[in-house]
This record gives sequence, C-alpha cells and structure tokens, in this order.
Amino acid sequence: PSGNVSDCPNGSRWIMDVFNECAQDSRDVASVILGLGSIGCFIAASFPQFYQACRTGIMDQALSIYFLLGWLGGDLLNLIGSFLADQLPLQVYTAIYYVLADVGMLSLYCYYRVKNRGRAFPAPINAAFVFLSVGSLSGLSLLGSASTEDPGTFRGRALLSAPGDELGPKPFSRTEIIGFTIGSISSVLYLGSRVPQICTNYKRKSTSGVSYSLFALVMLGNSLYGLSVLLKNPEPGQGQGDYILHHLPWLVGSLGVLALDVVISFQFLAYRKGRPGSLEERDALLGEHDEN
Repeated sequence: PSGNVSDCPNGSRWIMDVFNECAQDSRDVASVILGLGSIGCFIAASFPQFYQACRTGIMDQALSIYFLLGWLGGDLLNLIGSFLADQLPLQVYTAIYYVLADVGMLSLYCYYRVKNRGRAFPAPINAAFVFLSVGSLSGLSLLGSASTEDPGTFRGRALLSAPGDELGPKPFSRTEIIGFTIGSISSVLYLGSRVPQICTNYKRKSTSGVSYSLFALVMLGNSLYGLSVLLKNPEPGQGQGDYILHHLPWLVGSLGVLALDVVISFQFLAYRKGRPGSLEERDALLGEHDEN
C-alpha cells in the first residue's frame, strides 16, 4: 500500500511509495539499500546449491536434513515474529522469501533422498516436515489476509511523536512481546541449525555436494541485513539502546550465525584437497546402496 506522506514530510518519497517506510535522511536510505542488497544475496544464495544438487545428485548425502528443518523452522518463526513485533517492512519481506526458498530446498532434498535411497524418512522427520510446511503455508496466508485488512501495518518508522520529546524506552505491547519471544526462538533455531551440518561435514571429511556459494552469499546477506537494521534511525523519542533491544533477536539471528558459517567456511578449506571428486563419491555411494 502507498504510504502516508504527511506522516513523513521530509522522507524519501519513492521509499515511502514502494516500501511504505519513512526514510528521513541518508542513514535511513542506506539502511533500505543494504536491506535490498541482503534480499538480493538471499535470492541468489539458493541457485548455486540447486545447481550443485542437480550436478552431483548427492544432495541428500551432502546436506543434513536437521540443518534444513532447523533453517525452515527458524525462518518460519522469524516471519511470524517479525510481523507481530512490528519490525521493519524489509525484514518482513525478506522473511517471506526465506520461507519460500527453504520449502524449495527441502523439496529438492526429498527428491534426491527418494531417488538415491529408495526409502522414506523416519516418522519424526516426516512429522516435522509436514508441521513446518503446513505452518509455512498458514503463516503466509494469515500474513497476507492481515496486510489486506490493515494496510497500515507496515508503516515502519513513521513520525509518531514530536521532535522535542525526551529519549526513553519504548514499551513493548503484548503482541510485540509475543513476537519478540518467537523471534528469540527463531534465533536459537538459526544457531542450532548449523551444528548438524558442521557434524555432517566432519563425519564425511568432505564438503562435496555442498555449494560454498550458498554459505558465502548467506554470510554476505546476513551481514547486510544486520547492518541495515543497525543503520536505521530509532523512532523519535526512542534511544539507540532501546531500539537495538527491540530488534535484538533478529540481530542475533543474522550476525550471530556468522561465526558458525565461518566454521563451515574453514571446513571447505580443510577438506578441499582431500575430498573425492563428485562423480567418484557418487559412484561410491551408489555402490554402497547396491551392496545393501
């Protein structure tokens, strides 16, 4: 929906029209540009892994199903929490793409799992996959209906108080507390999702079948995402520390996970020389299945 220019008289008109967000100065504009850059990185991140999966055919061996499920669960909670906690519009839009990309990645994983192994997933994984998939579709439909009924939901950093107001903490509403809690759980899932993949790489002593571009672009996207949130000016009357507190779960989920992605990057370097070629590894894996 088009923004209300009267609420942001000195802001960028195109940002208000396109994103319904008030960008009052160059710092706010830079925040929006970095946010768009992070979305671009996340959009591009999936394609190298899709290509790698189709080229090697061993996606079910290279990626941990718990990594993918944890990623989807974190993104789903991130989407719901961002909406309820009244986060920046670009944060909500980015979260929507996260969920859609995760569903696509999981679908490709399931395809190669059935193709290469010829057997279904254990019951707990099936239940988790169904629950997260249904939750993703339900969450997207609810957010869509809510945004239609209440077009002012994504107003973001509008001018809601006079410039002369003293700085002070912005109280959490009940809805924001729920969103903050869900966002915190999302951050824990983000951090925990990397551990199974690190273990999978360590057990295989190889990163074959995994695209490093996926993690490199995710790292860049998370960095831009975190910077875009940090650069944004607080609401009038709100202190910088209180602003960071309101966005803390999302900052931890983006910047905090970088440390674990660095560990995965070191694994790519450590296993680069000794790992077998993709065709050789695929033949060996298929040979093991034939023996079984």
